Amino acid sequence: MEITDILSPTAIIPNLRATSKKQALQELAHRVQELSGLPERMVFDVLLERERLGTTGIGNGIAIPHGKPVGIERLFGVFARLERSIDFESIDEQPVDLIFLLLAPESAGADHLKALARVSRLLRDKIVCDKLRTADSADALYAVLTESPTIRAA
Repeated sequence: MEITDILSPTAIIPNLRATSKKQALQELAHRVQELSGLPERMVFDVLLERERLGTTGIGNGIAIPHGKPVGIERLFGVFARLERSIDFESIDEQPVDLIFLLLAPESAGADHLKALARVSRLLRDKIVCDKLRTADSADALYAVLTESPTIRAA
């Protein structure tokens, strides 16, 4: 599974303005509605419910909120770089500035887990994160996120 399977160039937010975890999730849900037509409130509620189970802030300034809203037909991602880091109740208690939202159909099962693992592997790469934090546009962010691993290793 490649990032391009779940993320489109229009699903990149290069400078998300949010002052809290809740506001960031609201803004991401709004973008999902714009791109997919899924109801913003439903997406937001699914994300909040997942956060109640435990934070999706995985450490090192990264969060991967995810859920399975009713009506989504395929794996779907939105990436946001925050204008300013926010408290996301991360496992390392550090603020978050990179968020990769992942939504999946209720029937996705293993595909959802594979996508989560793929995104997590990508964002645990310090070089990738450094590039994401210094990229100057949505196009540059998308390019960093979708580089093939072989190119990155070179």
